[in-house]
Amino acid sequence: RKGIVTNIENTVQGINKAVDEAEVMSGVDISQCTVGLGGVHIEGINSKGVFPIRDKGKNNKEIDRTDIEAVIHSAQAVEFAGDREIIHVVPHSYTVDKQHGIKDPLNMIGIRLEAEVHVITGAVTSIKHIPNCVLRSNLNIDGLMYNGLADVRAVMTTDEQELGSILIDIGAGTTDVVVVQNGGPIITTALPVGGIQVTNDLAIVKNIPFDMAEKIKISSGCCWLPFVERDEQILIPAFGGKGPEEVCRSEICEILQARMAEIFVMVKNKVDSMLHGIHLGGSVVICGGGALLNGTTELADEIFGMQSARLGIPSTIGGLVGEYRSPEFATVLGLILHRFDDQNKIGQISSSRKENSG
Repeated sequence: RKGIVTNIENTVQGINKAVDEAEVMSGVDISQCTVGLGGVHIEGINSKGVFPIRDKGKNNKEIDRTDIEAVIHSAQAVEFAGDREIIHVVPHSYTVDKQHGIKDPLNMIGIRLEAEVHVITGAVTSIKHIPNCVLRSNLNIDGLMYNGLADVRAVMTTDEQELGSILIDIGAGTTDVVVVQNGGPIITTALPVGGIQVTNDLAIVKNIPFDMAEKIKISSGCCWLPFVERDEQILIPAFGGKGPEEVCRSEICEILQARMAEIFVMVKNKVDSMLHGIHLGGSVVICGGGALLNGTTELADEIFGMQSARLGIPSTIGGLVGEYRSPEFATVLGLILHRFDDQNKIGQISSSRKENSG
């Protein structure tokens, strides 16, 4: 519920079912996984660290990996409430002796190294519940990753990340928001609203069961009134002794548009309050199951005023069939790509060490 495990046993059963189905479909035995973390307890802050470059002998003050690790460690030394734990420390840029905006200071010469980082944290209990459920399902964990960063990896272009863009993942009970600029995250936050609230509004206003409202939202829903014909009708099936009923599709659209607009306004207000005047020149990229509602990008364009909203469709990956290139699968595909990135980095470091030792 809202990204937080509320029933351990049900979650374990859900994981086991998913693994069984994946093994049948792929013909591969699954023993390990990468775990995505999300929920309204996730928060990100920006921090800075400073570290003096150590003399490596013969007045050599060339920056090596231990210096970089030390300055990042310095930057993450932020005081948090006792119930929070760091998930990621993402380096944003470095400064070497007042030379700003350096992406990688390795092998540069200097006296003072500074780092600007984005620290993503979560509530300790909420972070531990999901990995514990995974372990109870007899799976080994390769790593943990915040879902919003996985989304960025899967659907946001390099240019968008440099120019300044907003990633909005509309899930069932939460909406994750990541603002990326100059290649790294500068805002990470989450809101306690999502697709469930959109469906619930339709169920309440039209006095129909939630499951029926969800089917109507998926099959006939739209959140941008200009897309709906004035006289277009849709059928609400019979239920609970009530006969079938025809209603104007525009009525359904008005209900859905009102809640989707509220979600986007909440995101915009939250982001504006945290940007402190920083200009964003990129896009609004929308993913998650909530992004599939027709008219979503047009509504976002109107509210954000950036005129560049688009659906976050994962890029082509070898062997990936078309049905999975959809905004609702952005997170899981981002986790896969992140795992490949990590394996490549490990391979590169290992090769570099072999060359140096040789």
